Amino acid sequence: MRLFFIAPLAALALSACSLTPPLVKPAAPIPAAYAEVSAPGMGGTAADLGWRQMLLDARLQRLVDIALENNRDLRVASLNVEAVRAQYQIQDAGRFPAIGANAGGVRQRGADALTQNQFSAGIAMSAFEIDLFGRLRSLSDAAFARYLATQQGQRAAHMALIGAVADAYLEQRLAEEQLALARQTLLDWRQALVLTQRLHGAQQGSGLDVAQAQGQAATAEADVQARERASLLSRNNLELLLGAPPPADLPAGRALDGQPVLTRLPAGLPSDLLARRPDILQAEHALVAANAEIGAARAAFFPRLSLTASLGFASPELGDLFRGGARSWSFAPQVTQPLFQGGQLRAELQLSRLRKDVAVLQYEQAIQTAFREVRDGLAGSATYGQQIAAQERVVTAAQQRQRLSQLRYDAGQDSRLELLDAQRQSYAAQQALLDVRRDQFKSAVALYKALGGGLEE
Repeated sequence: MRLFFIAPLAALALSACSLTPPLVKPAAPIPAAYAEVSAPGMGGTAADLGWRQMLLDARLQRLVDIALENNRDLRVASLNVEAVRAQYQIQDAGRFPAIGANAGGVRQRGADALTQNQFSAGIAMSAFEIDLFGRLRSLSDAAFARYLATQQGQRAAHMALIGAVADAYLEQRLAEEQLALARQTLLDWRQALVLTQRLHGAQQGSGLDVAQAQGQAATAEADVQARERASLLSRNNLELLLGAPPPADLPAGRALDGQPVLTRLPAGLPSDLLARRPDILQAEHALVAANAEIGAARAAFFPRLSLTASLGFASPELGDLFRGGARSWSFAPQVTQPLFQGGQLRAELQLSRLRKDVAVLQYEQAIQTAFREVRDGLAGSATYGQQIAAQERVVTAAQQRQRLSQLRYDAGQDSRLELLDAQRQSYAAQQALLDVRRDQFKSAVALYKALGGGLEE
């Protein structure tokens, strides 16, 4: 049995023209080079570094592994990719004929009191649209581009998760180290309070000294509570990102001064972002989809040719159904030309053009945002090292002042107030140094993401 009408129709469908306008991507609205100076002596770009090369802390690497396996947002992003792929397959299937087999029989009695039988069997194609002007092809191209955009969205979510886990881990390390410093300071200041109370009891100190020492100890106690709260909150945030409680056999983590994150990163050229950043590629695919939808809207103005056809057998007797004389066929083409729809087609075409204009702006905005994020990261890379060095000198000077103030106070040359001020300054300088170190590593992680890193191990 030959479907003599399918082959020419398939050839006709494949030769359909397209009304989709040529896509001309706008020029990247960014300079050709970064004004900031990146790390010298390093070739390539940070996107070539696997995240294990970027995140040097073994504990952090294990946490990232757990998050990539269990994080719910990343799972949702992966499922969205599968859902959009299914939508594309549904849309693309409309370009091909739907052929089905059928068999049936009718037994009826007419006004002449005669009973008649009719049996049939065959294959049929129902309302297959021959895509003369590329409407279905344009819709399929748009659906495929949106599928690719969703894929890039999933890759962006992958990168964002790695960065979020690194940031949460750095916050946890900061909270733990600041808590340890606060507890040690509280212990020291409580011992100083006990000594001050003993001196006051021996008539060698004033009540003012006792009050000052009590206030100092209370301040340290309040700070300990604040640091404990910060530690708990950072742990909760990290567990949410992991999607599961952290295991008990995690390797030991590095301290903030133990370089848990690589900070010297090669930036490459701004043009690298166009091929490296998933969010830019996602916006580009969205632009392709919007442009293809213009072609579909244009094609809606032209006639649609659809075809219903069948080929099989029909006979009043079931036993004679498949004999040569029972062969039957039908061929029913139909042409539909829109005449008046109240301006709907023009409005749909205008809407598709507006959506493309929006997609162009979103594409340009994605490029500009990426460029700004890289420049922010480069600014941090260029300044944090010097800031930390300066803050370390602040800590050294404050600790020296505290030691000298303690000696002068013990010798009766300085008041208790001078010693308290020196102790507070030293404590604040050490806490600030921890803050700056955390900020430096978070800035490096942000630069790594901004350059398109994090997709490879």
